[in-house]
Amino acid sequence: MSLPRRPLGRSSLSVAPLAFGGNVFGWSADEATTFALLDAFVDAGFDLVDTADAYSYWVPGNRGGESETLLGRWLKRSGKRDKVTIATKVGKWTHRPGLAPANIQAAVEESLQRLCTDTIDLYQAHADDPATPLADTLAAFARLIEQGKVRAIGASNYSAARLAQALDTSERLDLPRYESLQPEYNLYDRAGYEAELEPLARARGLGVINYYALASGFLSGKYRSAGDVGKSAARAGAIGRYLNPRGARIVQALDDVAADLRATPAQVALAWLMARPSITAPIASATSTAQLQELIGAARLSLTAQAVAQLDRASAE
Repeated sequence: MSLPRRPLGRSSLSVAPLAFGGNVFGWSADEATTFALLDAFVDAGFDLVDTADAYSYWVPGNRGGESETLLGRWLKRSGKRDKVTIATKVGKWTHRPGLAPANIQAAVEESLQRLCTDTIDLYQAHADDPATPLADTLAAFARLIEQGKVRAIGASNYSAARLAQALDTSERLDLPRYESLQPEYNLYDRAGYEAELEPLARARGLGVINYYALASGFLSGKYRSAGDVGKSAARAGAIGRYLNPRGARIVQALDDVAADLRATPAQVALAWLMARPSITAPIASATSTAQLQELIGAARLSLTAQAVAQLDRASAE
């Protein structure tokens, strides 16, 4: 299908309205599954793949770098580099912590090697680093852009105050600015983004690629009770906080809208995000091609104003 392109901030990048979360590569998706998922994602007309140098350090036996390595192997094997917008991050990996200039320069070289590419399309600060002056961090990113190693930069997990400060610093010193923001945002977790980050993103023309778009799978409707959570040890800690009356209201609203549209709750939850004017592309992960096909079906959904209002009411905090 032909997909609309959405600009990523004021950069030269534009992307399809759904991003693939590469945190599963080298974790719950092995090499063969990773390759199949990426082929299916790109062949369906999507392009933005989000990863990080730290992924997936949390898996026993891993140390970090596994996700980028698998993505790089796929790029080399598939020959589809020109069809993919690669987004990766620096700053949260214990092997390469923080946003000091020397660390950024070393980290990007390692990421480029793992990714088997000469250029990273979107290089993101994975988290704020209060110990490093913003001017130093942004100047380091500027050098990477000048060297042709990075096309645009973005910020993840920044507060509104620090993001505004970073944008002001870029403007004052004539340095490249963060063109995108990667916050946690979904139908359940709304306040943290909508209160301050969303107005800032809209006022300053930033792209937004939000993570946990399905609230660790809760918004798929698969986890409706403690018993359901018990079926997945990996999800138990993340899902428990959603099992309350408000969570139940949200899932019921997703069920109702999905029934009207002959869709699934996960598709409706993603479509709600895609319909929000400030969102460029929500990030979602899949561990099977069947699951991926369900997620990319969200891009075909068009929610009515009534459906959006119904979901807004159910998820009001």
